[in-house]
Amino acid sequence: MLPVNLRSFRTKVRHHKQAMINFLQKLEQQPPKNLDKLAEEIAPAVWKATDCLTCANCCKRMSPTFTAKDIKRIAAYVGMTPKEFKAKWLWVPPDDKDWLNRNQPCQFLDVRTNLCSIYEVRPADCAGFPHLTKKKMVEYIHVHQQNITYCPATYMMVEKLMVRVAL
Repeated sequence: MLPVNLRSFRTKVRHHKQAMINFLQKLEQQPPKNLDKLAEEIAPAVWKATDCLTCANCCKRMSPTFTAKDIKRIAAYVGMTPKEFKAKWLWVPPDDKDWLNRNQPCQFLDVRTNLCSIYEVRPADCAGFPHLTKKKMVEYIHVHQQNITYCPATYMMVEKLMVRVAL
């Protein structure tokens, strides 16, 4: 497994993002019957080639959605009430209902090591990221369209899908 080179990743995204988005839009409209199985077949190769600890771009440039259960669990872990936790670290964007981080990178990311200080109790959204093998993958294509910009694993998954699925 090679370390992630974010500079070269951003260059690849710049050159191929629109083609990938177009592919994903077509895939969403015309999903092959075996799409979930195909994702499960591709995912191990993606993870074998992706070292998240050399990247942490998701923690540096994105925010998970914090559920009420996440907030309660993490607040207790860091010794705060849910109300204190929300006031200190989270916000709800206008015209939204989801709690998100106020800051980027994530306040729980150690940027020297790319390790999460609350890994054991991290938000469910973080634990499932980047959602490569969710059942009913077609329902997550809009998520992948966003994540190809930030996540080398998602980018590689879509790259491999483009080779395997003729649209």
